[in-house]
Amino acid sequence: MITSTSNPLVKELVRLRERRRRDSSGTFVIEGRREVALAVAAGVEIRQLIVSPPLAGEPPEVDAPVVEMAEEPFRKASVRQNPDGVLAVARHLDTSLGTRTLPPDPLVLLVEGIEKPGNLGAMLRTADAAGVDLVVVADPATDVHNPNVVRASQGALFTVPVAVADREQVLCWLEERAVRLIATTPDATDELWHTDLTGPIALAIGAEATGLSPGTLEAASQLVKVPMYGRVDSLNASVTAGIALYEALRQRRSD
Repeated sequence: MITSTSNPLVKELVRLRERRRRDSSGTFVIEGRREVALAVAAGVEIRQLIVSPPLAGEPPEVDAPVVEMAEEPFRKASVRQNPDGVLAVARHLDTSLGTRTLPPDPLVLLVEGIEKPGNLGAMLRTADAAGVDLVVVADPATDVHNPNVVRASQGALFTVPVAVADREQVLCWLEERAVRLIATTPDATDELWHTDLTGPIALAIGAEATGLSPGTLEAASQLVKVPMYGRVDSLNASVTAGIALYEALRQRRSD
């Protein structure tokens, strides 16, 4: 059992919070018993399982080397206030857009330039709940392997197909597959509720500070807005995504 907070494995787990280290090693950390279970069920390659018996009890069943760690070093490695004693080091996900296929009449969520890991994770969680066929992260300001994305997604990072690409590649990919792009922007005149969201569509959500890029807005077949009746001028990006996805789900279920 690892008992020292200076142990090399503890230091490596802390370093994996940094994107540069994740990219160079091709690995990332999955924290939480539920999240690890969902990753295993999705076929994610687990390189190592770290458990703290005082916090976790019996370790989950994972086909990987298991390392036991005392509570103090485990808490140092954890990014959670109340860790459940389970961590895994996993190989990076395959997020290439070219390997993705779509069913007939797909519902795609396109998120562009999202900076906050919590927002991206929340969007993934909502996408899972709404039955989205693919989440495409365009021009990301944060990477999908960020530990706070994993945490905020509640494991949905492993249950929803996710692709990462630059904006131009994404727009071409959607056009080639005849997926209608619908962009959300507060400057639109059409309201979300009055827009046809059936058929093959991609709903585009931009960052809160900058919104969608001019190129994405120009490529969209329609611009829509979520009407606002208060005094603030914008919604949280993940909230906008949730509203738009569930309006699409409502229409598609009653179609």
